[in-house]
Amino acid sequence: MSWDYPQPFELTLAPGAGDIDGLNHTNNAVYVRWCEQAGWAHSEALGLGIEDYLRLDRAMAIRRAEYDYILPTLLGQELLLGTWLVGGDGKLSMERRFQLLRASDGATVLRGRWELVCIDVTGGRPRRMPSEFRDAYMPQAVQSS
Repeated sequence: MSWDYPQPFELTLAPGAGDIDGLNHTNNAVYVRWCEQAGWAHSEALGLGIEDYLRLDRAMAIRRAEYDYILPTLLGQELLLGTWLVGGDGKLSMERRFQLLRASDGATVLRGRWELVCIDVTGGRPRRMPSEFRDAYMPQAVQSS
Protein backbone atom coordinates (compact mmCIF):
# COMPACT_ATOMS: atom_id res chain seq x y z
CA MET A 1 0.00 0.00 0.00
CA SER A 2 1.21 3.46 -0.84
CA TRP A 3 0.24 5.66 2.11
CA ASP A 4 0.75 9.43 2.01
CA TYR A 5 2.40 9.34 5.45
CA PRO A 6 4.05 6.59 7.48
CA GLN A 7 2.27 4.38 10.01
CA PRO A 8 -1.40 5.30 9.60
CA PHE A 9 -4.07 4.37 12.08
CA GLU A 10 -6.11 2.01 9.89
CA LEU A 11 -9.69 0.81 9.62
CA THR A 12 -10.78 -1.90 7.18
CA LEU A 13 -14.14 -1.10 5.61
CA ALA A 14 -16.48 -2.34 2.89
CA PRO A 15 -19.56 -0.53 1.57
CA GLY A 16 -22.82 -2.27 2.48
CA ALA A 17 -26.11 -2.13 0.60
CA GLY A 18 -27.25 0.95 2.58
CA ASP A 19 -24.06 2.82 1.60
CA ILE A 20 -24.69 2.64 -2.14
CA ASP A 21 -26.40 5.49 -4.01
CA GLY A 22 -28.45 5.59 -7.22
CA LEU A 23 -25.27 5.50 -9.34
CA ASN A 24 -24.26 2.17 -7.71
CA HIS A 25 -21.30 3.86 -5.99
CA THR A 26 -20.65 4.50 -2.31
CA ASN A 27 -22.51 7.69 -1.34
CA ASN A 28 -20.22 10.64 -0.53
CA ALA A 29 -21.81 11.09 2.90
CA VAL A 30 -20.66 7.57 3.82
CA TYR A 31 -17.02 8.59 3.36
CA VAL A 32 -17.55 11.52 5.74
CA ARG A 33 -19.08 9.16 8.32
CA TRP A 34 -16.17 6.74 7.94
CA CYS A 35 -13.67 9.57 8.48
CA GLU A 36 -15.50 10.55 11.66
CA GLN A 37 -15.38 6.92 12.86
CA ALA A 38 -11.67 6.70 12.08
CA GLY A 39 -10.94 9.99 13.86
CA TRP A 40 -12.72 8.86 17.03
CA ALA A 41 -11.19 5.38 16.92
CA HIS A 42 -7.71 6.88 16.56
CA SER A 43 -8.30 9.34 19.39
CA GLU A 44 -9.55 6.53 21.64
CA ALA A 45 -6.52 4.41 20.73
CA LEU A 46 -4.37 7.34 21.88
CA GLY A 47 -6.24 7.39 25.20
CA LEU A 48 -8.76 10.22 24.66
CA GLY A 49 -12.43 9.37 24.24
CA ILE A 50 -15.60 11.43 24.49
CA GLU A 51 -15.69 10.91 28.28
CA ASP A 52 -12.28 12.60 28.54
CA TYR A 53 -13.41 15.48 26.34
CA LEU A 54 -16.43 16.06 28.58
CA ARG A 55 -14.42 15.68 31.81
CA LEU A 56 -11.82 18.20 30.61
CA ASP A 57 -14.44 20.51 29.04
CA ARG A 58 -12.28 20.55 25.91
CA ALA A 59 -12.69 19.09 22.44
CA MET A 60 -10.94 19.15 19.10
CA ALA A 61 -13.64 20.51 16.80
CA ILE A 62 -13.61 20.55 13.01
CA ARG A 63 -13.19 24.12 11.79
CA ARG A 64 -12.87 23.13 8.12
CA ALA A 65 -13.20 19.84 6.26
CA GLU A 66 -12.13 19.03 2.69
CA TYR A 67 -12.65 15.78 0.79
CA ASP A 68 -11.26 14.88 -2.62
CA TYR A 69 -13.33 12.08 -4.15
CA ILE A 70 -10.90 10.49 -6.60
CA LEU A 71 -12.43 7.15 -7.63
CA PRO A 72 -15.77 5.45 -6.96
CA THR A 73 -16.09 2.43 -4.68
CA LEU A 74 -18.58 -0.39 -5.03
CA LEU A 75 -20.72 -2.67 -2.90
CA GLY A 76 -18.59 -5.06 -0.83
CA GLN A 77 -15.26 -3.70 -2.07
CA GLU A 78 -12.58 -4.00 0.64
CA LEU A 79 -11.14 -0.60 1.57
CA LEU A 80 -8.46 0.61 3.96
CA LEU A 81 -8.92 4.00 5.62
CA GLY A 82 -5.78 5.53 7.11
CA THR A 83 -5.65 8.62 9.29
CA TRP A 84 -2.89 10.74 10.77
CA LEU A 85 -2.50 13.80 12.93
CA VAL A 86 -0.40 16.27 10.97
CA GLY A 87 1.56 19.23 12.28
CA GLY A 88 -0.18 21.36 14.87
CA ASP A 89 1.03 24.06 17.18
CA GLY A 90 0.44 22.13 20.43
CA LYS A 91 -1.60 25.08 21.68
CA LEU A 92 -4.84 25.53 19.79
CA SER A 93 -4.90 23.72 16.46
CA MET A 94 -3.86 20.66 14.47
CA GLU A 95 -4.83 18.78 11.33
CA ARG A 96 -6.16 15.31 10.72
CA ARG A 97 -5.64 13.76 7.29
CA PHE A 98 -7.34 10.76 5.72
CA GLN A 99 -6.54 8.48 2.81
CA LEU A 100 -8.86 5.72 1.59
CA LEU A 101 -7.29 2.92 -0.45
CA ARG A 102 -8.86 0.15 -2.48
CA ALA A 103 -7.36 -3.02 -0.98
CA SER A 104 -7.28 -4.96 -4.26
CA ASP A 105 -4.79 -2.66 -6.00
CA GLY A 106 -3.81 0.04 -3.49
CA ALA A 107 -5.42 2.83 -5.53
CA THR A 108 -6.27 5.96 -3.57
CA VAL A 109 -10.01 6.61 -3.82
CA LEU A 110 -10.34 9.51 -1.37
CA ARG A 111 -8.22 12.01 0.51
CA GLY A 112 -9.57 14.16 3.31
CA ARG A 113 -8.31 16.90 5.56
CA TRP A 114 -9.71 18.43 8.72
CA GLU A 115 -8.52 21.63 10.34
CA LEU A 116 -9.14 21.14 14.05
CA VAL A 117 -9.29 23.73 16.80
CA CYS A 118 -9.46 23.13 20.54
CA ILE A 119 -12.65 24.50 22.10
CA ASP A 120 -14.35 24.45 25.47
CA VAL A 121 -17.28 22.06 25.26
CA THR A 122 -19.68 24.18 27.32
CA GLY A 123 -19.27 27.42 25.38
CA GLY A 124 -17.75 26.38 22.06
CA ARG A 125 -15.03 29.04 22.27
CA PRO A 126 -11.41 28.40 21.23
CA ARG A 127 -9.22 27.42 24.18
CA ARG A 128 -5.68 26.14 24.67
CA MET A 129 -5.22 22.39 24.51
CA PRO A 130 -5.02 20.80 27.96
CA SER A 131 -1.82 18.91 28.73
CA GLU A 132 -3.68 15.61 28.24
CA PHE A 133 -4.34 16.55 24.61
CA ARG A 134 -0.77 17.69 23.96
CA ASP A 135 0.65 14.55 25.60
CA ALA A 136 -1.59 12.18 23.60
CA TYR A 137 -1.76 13.92 20.24
CA MET A 138 1.41 15.89 19.57
CA PRO A 139 3.90 12.98 19.75
CA GLN A 140 1.81 11.24 17.05
CA ALA A 141 1.78 14.19 14.66
CA VAL A 142 3.69 13.71 11.41
CA GLN A 143 5.12 16.54 9.35
CA SER A 144 3.06 17.58 6.35
CA SER A 145 4.46 17.20 2.87
